[in-house]
Amino acid sequence: MADLAGFSWRNPIHLLAFGLGAGRLPYAPGTAGTVVAVPLYLVLAGLPPWLYLVTLAGLFAIGVWLCDVTSRDLGVHDHSGIVWDEIVGYLVTMAVVPPGWFAMLAGFALFRLFDILKPPPIRQVDRQVAGGFGIMLDDLLAGAFAWICLQGLSRLVG
Repeated sequence: MADLAGFSWRNPIHLLAFGLGAGRLPYAPGTAGTVVAVPLYLVLAGLPPWLYLVTLAGLFAIGVWLCDVTSRDLGVHDHSGIVWDEIVGYLVTMAVVPPGWFAMLAGFALFRLFDILKPPPIRQVDRQVAGGFGIMLDDLLAGAFAWICLQGLSRLVG
């Protein structure tokens, strides 16, 4: 994990960007950040679809700011410990998905797959779009790819 000289537990922006500390884990911080998203999804899943999507848009916008500030403070673009983007990416994957453990686990696996592999155009966005928006956008795309697959899988299984 890259240097954390600019990180502060007392800074609420850093704390949120690091998924309440999940991003500080030495191994698989992105996966840990996605785990943090699961209870948040369980809270949001009961919302009407329009409110879920509005909340998701708000979390994305907040994430652009959180990730931008934290990456500048750390002096590293898209530090591996910044996991707010994984949290939002998983929530994108789970938007308007039939409830249940199968969907939650399949969505988790699909999101992590797309986030790790970064197929085109995700990889290009990750490399070419700077700042907090870039940090958030590649995970938004990974979540969208996973969402498409999960929707298809739900129709096959359901």
